[in-house]
Amino acid sequence: MAYDYYASGAEDQWTLEENRNAFARILFRPRILIDVSKIDMTTTILGFKISMPIMIAPTAFQKMAHPEGEYATARAASSAGTIMTLSSWATSSVEEVASTGPGIRFFQLYVYKDRNVVAQLVRRAERAGFKAIALTVDTPRLGRREADIKNRFTLPPFLTLKNFEGLDLGKMDEANDSGLASYVAGQIDRTLSWQDVKWLQTITTMPILVKGVITAEDTRLAIQAGAAGIIVSNHGARQLDYVPATIMALEEVVKAAQGRVPVFLDGGVRRGTDVFKALALGASGIFIGRPVVFSLAAEGEAGVRKVLQMLREEFELTMALSGCTSLKEITRNHIVTEWDAPRARPAPRL
Repeated sequence: MAYDYYASGAEDQWTLEENRNAFARILFRPRILIDVSKIDMTTTILGFKISMPIMIAPTAFQKMAHPEGEYATARAASSAGTIMTLSSWATSSVEEVASTGPGIRFFQLYVYKDRNVVAQLVRRAERAGFKAIALTVDTPRLGRREADIKNRFTLPPFLTLKNFEGLDLGKMDEANDSGLASYVAGQIDRTLSWQDVKWLQTITTMPILVKGVITAEDTRLAIQAGAAGIIVSNHGARQLDYVPATIMALEEVVKAAQGRVPVFLDGGVRRGTDVFKALALGASGIFIGRPVVFSLAAEGEAGVRKVLQMLREEFELTMALSGCTSLKEITRNHIVTEWDAPRARPAPRL
């Protein structure tokens, strides 16, 4: 049940496969004979300096993967010098994660019907030292995840949604289908609109990233509503099936943003080559989700450290072999996509 929860996507799982496959259709145009003896992967995200443009996406219920859950992930992110995003539905609270020591952390937010619950949670995250809100906007209802329906997914009895424990919202009841889908139907606000992005800014000083944007139209609306950044995401292909892979939607969003706010990507990143492709298409950084929960399940904190290290090394190698010594040197000319116009070739002389 736990594996299926992490691994599966919505309905036919077409987008789940496409999130990966789309990366494979983007090819490199490496440049050679460039001194790559020194490579700088550092970057600044919302004013915070991190060691690489690879960050941790919010994933729920991490103690289902490993007893240390979000504690292990927080420590691994901190030791790698990068950002962890904590899910609203974490099995460790914002205060518990803050207690693991220093680190740059963002908080992923679902908006509940009871706005007092939301305001309270946002204030707690801010007090616990979290630096930004990643507002998930693609989940007015939960996608049809058939593996969870088949398994009648619910949280194991020894786990709770720690952030909601004192509010009588920490338990998930069993249902005839997915317990999580029933929980969402009961608690999450389907009336969520752009006005709420503005409302959030009145209750917190933290910058707000809008997570779940895949079109130019919504990019422009997000910026109008005061978003500090955009995360191009299809929720790990777990919401609406047959939406494009995030790497395919990225360039449209980047063009619409016109450099006014940073654009990030999650979904399908499994290699350092994928990170490079996302940056070449205009992303300021990427977030990884499933690689974290699977490595956490395998080896706890050491596993998450290892997956971050592997991605870092692969990304560094990709930069070197493409002739880039810093992130700003990664350009659109370093890749070729299927939607690029054919490059002009000189006509043969007869």
